[in-house]
Amino acid sequence: MRNRIALRQVIKSWQLYVLLLPALLYLFLFQYAPMYGIIIAFKDFNPVQGILGSPWAGWKHFETFFQSYMFTDVLVNTLKLSVFSLLLGFPVPILFALLLNQVRRQFFKRLIQTVTYAPYFISTVVLVSMLNVFLAPSTGFVNNLITMSGGEAVNFMARAEWFRTIYITSGIWQSMGFSAIIYLAALSGVNPELHEVATVDGASAVRRIWHIDLPSIRPTIIIMLILGVGSVMAVGWEKAFLMQQGMNLPASEIISTYVYKVGLQNAQYSLATAIGLFNSVINFSLLIVTNQLSKKMTQNSLW
Repeated sequence: MRNRIALRQVIKSWQLYVLLLPALLYLFLFQYAPMYGIIIAFKDFNPVQGILGSPWAGWKHFETFFQSYMFTDVLVNTLKLSVFSLLLGFPVPILFALLLNQVRRQFFKRLIQTVTYAPYFISTVVLVSMLNVFLAPSTGFVNNLITMSGGEAVNFMARAEWFRTIYITSGIWQSMGFSAIIYLAALSGVNPELHEVATVDGASAVRRIWHIDLPSIRPTIIIMLILGVGSVMAVGWEKAFLMQQGMNLPASEIISTYVYKVGLQNAQYSLATAIGLFNSVINFSLLIVTNQLSKKMTQNSLW
């Protein structure tokens, strides 16, 4: 009986399902179909024999990675970079959106929005080039300021202890404005009468933000936090790889750059796939756990 009712609803709304079809095809062809290739993580992949023809290897490549001398280093580096990026980068767009929402002059508000959105559209290559120019030991303006103040120039890009600071702060600067869009959209749905009543009662701007704005956008914050935790291990390799130098390698070698070197530079496709699959399983597990915790604690969740 339920199947008949569902079929009638599908037939009744067939136009909507036709519109949905291209998106489903895209997901299947470019997101799910390529996942077939992960089976080479369990095989000794030989390009001549192909994916199906290569012999099975079981968990050999996972064990090779876990027993590798690089395992602890790349895992710790990835975790530190991911966790610090989330802890420091997640609150900034929220704070920025709350402050920007208080700007009443539309001209200045749009000007600030445009200026802060712009860095998001800078390519990673250009961004790292800018960092190299600004932080250059002899000609960079940061080191010029340091030497003019009586200090000694620092080779920021080559020092391992500065890698995470530069990576995270430049990432916050680049994505802060764009990430704030969703919070500004959520704030636009707050009933203005609540602010008017609070203002009449003498509430300051800070109190209105704390008692009206923040509770109103809490579901959005929680959803974005779940998504952020779910991708905590998915550190993009491009920026880390471009910033990587021999001297900062102890801090800049992360799982994604290691996968690139193992898979493409050393042609160990099965081992690289096993490492990537291990990384994805951790992300998926974190997403499930965070979603369930959020569902129990705040009644907000992705599903």
